[in-house]
Amino acid sequence: MPADPNCVRCQGTGWREVQKGELTAVERCDCSRSTPPEERLAASGIPDRFRDVTLDGFRCKLPGDPNDYNVLTTSSIAVRHYADQYPFSERRGLLLQGPPGVGKTHLAAAALKRLVERGFQGRFFDYQTLLQKIRDGYNPAAGSSDRQAYRAALDAEILVLDDLGAHRATDWVYDTVTAIITHRYNENLATIVTTNLAMPETGDAARYKDPVTGQYRPVETLAERIGERAVSRLFEMCAPIRIHTQDYRRRSLAR
Repeated sequence: MPADPNCVRCQGTGWREVQKGELTAVERCDCSRSTPPEERLAASGIPDRFRDVTLDGFRCKLPGDPNDYNVLTTSSIAVRHYADQYPFSERRGLLLQGPPGVGKTHLAAAALKRLVERGFQGRFFDYQTLLQKIRDGYNPAAGSSDRQAYRAALDAEILVLDDLGAHRATDWVYDTVTAIITHRYNENLATIVTTNLAMPETGDAARYKDPVTGQYRPVETLAERIGERAVSRLFEMCAPIRIHTQDYRRRSLAR
């Protein structure tokens, strides 16, 4: 719904300034909100497991290496800043990278929730599920949600792609992912990505030492899974946040 040109709160722009402590942020004005927040949240596709997560609820204080606290705190602050400053953040998206169990999906889902609360609309997709939905959409008997998945990934105001690269690389995967990322790049649409795969661009080693054999083996990278072109555009679109700490799930079991 377009903004009311006579609105005194936003002067017809659809955005109004709000003060959050010492920071000035912007939120969608009520005059341009077409659906209530609860409906936007229901339509976002955030999985049930992460439906109640928040940025405030992200745990930084965990037993283990004290450096983990600094990494997790810095990461959560960066995500919060993005969610509060969007669409005037420095970059239009986030690229959360690190091993499994460090809270990447929590932060991505919580950021999307915060943006929905502020008046934006977004979609959350698990990467493998999205690819399967796109494949199924070619079947004439497919349901409407499968047929609409590709268009939703292309045109969502804010897109979360969780676990990017968690699918074996094929020509079809390369073409599909490149098409989505290129479209969003060209249209300047916000994209939040999480991935477990290595990225030498952020300092990951190209090889790792096998603890059993002592031999060095190559590390599989995000570029190998989705293509160099897609990764290059992601780095231009998204602010990289490297979260390299211990797996909190395994730490919780070990306590």
